[in-house]
Amino acid sequence: MKFQTRKSNATGPKATRWWRFGGFLAWVAMVATCAIATGALAQVPSAGQAPAVEAPAGEAPPEETVDTDRTARAILDGEVLFEVSSSGQFFAPERANFINEQLQKAAERPGVEAVEVVERNDLPTILLDGIYLMTVTERDSEAGRTAEEQAEIWADNIRQALRQADRERSQTFLQQSILRGVALIVAAVVLHWSFGKLAHLPPWGTEDDPTVRAWRSLLLVLGRVVLWIATLYYLVDLLPVTRRWSYEVRQLVFDSLTARILPVDDDTYSVIDLLILAALLVGLVVAANRLTQLVRSRVLQIASLNRGAQDTIATVLKYSLIVVGTVVVFNLWGLNITSIAIFAGALSVGIGFGLQDIAKNLGSGIVLLFERPIQVGDFVQVGEYMGTVERIGSRSTVIRTLDRVSIIVPNSRFLETEVINWSHDNPVSRLRLPVGVAYGSDISAVKSALLEAAQQNAQVLKVPPPRVLFVEFGDSSLNFELLVWCADPSQQYVLKSDLYFAIEEQLKAAGVEIPFPQRDLHVRSGQFPLSLSPDLERLVMRLLEKWTR
Repeated sequence: MKFQTRKSNATGPKATRWWRFGGFLAWVAMVATCAIATGALAQVPSAGQAPAVEAPAGEAPPEETVDTDRTARAILDGEVLFEVSSSGQFFAPERANFINEQLQKAAERPGVEAVEVVERNDLPTILLDGIYLMTVTERDSEAGRTAEEQAEIWADNIRQALRQADRERSQTFLQQSILRGVALIVAAVVLHWSFGKLAHLPPWGTEDDPTVRAWRSLLLVLGRVVLWIATLYYLVDLLPVTRRWSYEVRQLVFDSLTARILPVDDDTYSVIDLLILAALLVGLVVAANRLTQLVRSRVLQIASLNRGAQDTIATVLKYSLIVVGTVVVFNLWGLNITSIAIFAGALSVGIGFGLQDIAKNLGSGIVLLFERPIQVGDFVQVGEYMGTVERIGSRSTVIRTLDRVSIIVPNSRFLETEVINWSHDNPVSRLRLPVGVAYGSDISAVKSALLEAAQQNAQVLKVPPPRVLFVEFGDSSLNFELLVWCADPSQQYVLKSDLYFAIEEQLKAAGVEIPFPQRDLHVRSGQFPLSLSPDLERLVMRLLEKWTR
């Protein structure tokens, strides 16, 4: 029995969304195929290596000593002929091992041996060139067939396999196989080059955006990988020796992947079981993200909720789906949640000391999610950083500054330090603009000019109304402060700049001078504090006259 795989080529879609949708469907199909293949492969037994020889007749031991549920394959040159069950005191792998050795020896000899079915001890027995090969029992026969009918079918399969083995060991077949192999390699090289050319053609009815290019590159790599895997599989299938080696390698890999190596509770799991479980968990995370994005774009936006509420609901929904889905997957897989919880608790103690900061940020993210001191869209100031909250993640928060720079802030910082949230509860906030005028200015004109500048700006709220405060008598100026209210804290710097332009224009029109710092220095004249004797004074005068000449 020979299994073949069929490949199909798919043309590219005509829109970017079909590329994404097709990729998602391909990923789902891959996960489902892996799950189905794992279940199917788990039921296919492998041939054993026990050095035992089956006897033609004998008493069968009690049923509990025979593994009646297991079968093993009879193989010749890497081709599966049939499967045998346990019989008498011999298990299925032992019987298959003996049959395989006899068939391989017969295939290595020139000519085709006679294969016949005879009756021995009321059971059909297959002889190979007069030498005992195997006894067919009721356990070996398929449903609806007798042991004699099954023996005749297997004998015919053995005859055909020996004829094929004799033909494949001829000089003519060897030459034809070499020619076919060379032609296949040349064709594979041409196809490999053609795939590269097709990948650089203009897209069909789509814009050449990064998503399309990424999918085309991925499909190119997958196509080339499938091409060379199929080429290699066909090459090793040409000759009986390479086909036998290929089967042994595949069987070794299969046995390694399906070996039960990880005991959990009363069950043991293989490597392929763990890979399928990991694929299902990754698929669960991807599906939760896709569903969350769909709910956010199709439901939450229609409900006219603000960005903070949408983000909170979407985050809670995503992690709830992941947690519930993980529990369901574990239950379907047969894993005990209690044992996993104990293992996770012990593991968390071991790694907790090295991941304290991450755990602290994760806990802070949960607090921010439910307490909501900050929300997506709020204008906040954390330390020296000021900007709009773009995203609140499980470990960090992204703030986009007024310079359009994204700052990633750990969540714990919002709970450990003071945070100014200009948008909390009510985004309306008051701005203070200090203004100084020269001494002697008309303060009524100054007040009118400041109020006029505020009232002309559309971003300044009418209620509460702007106010002007006389703050103090400064060193060089009379200091006033203009108080205005705005509804958009993120525009406060632009608003201050516009108001200062208007204030300077209004003060200039009113003839009010804006001073700058001044300092007056007074120097007092008087006698030199030291008095000299007449002789010393004459000496100094002579020296000065001498130096001035």
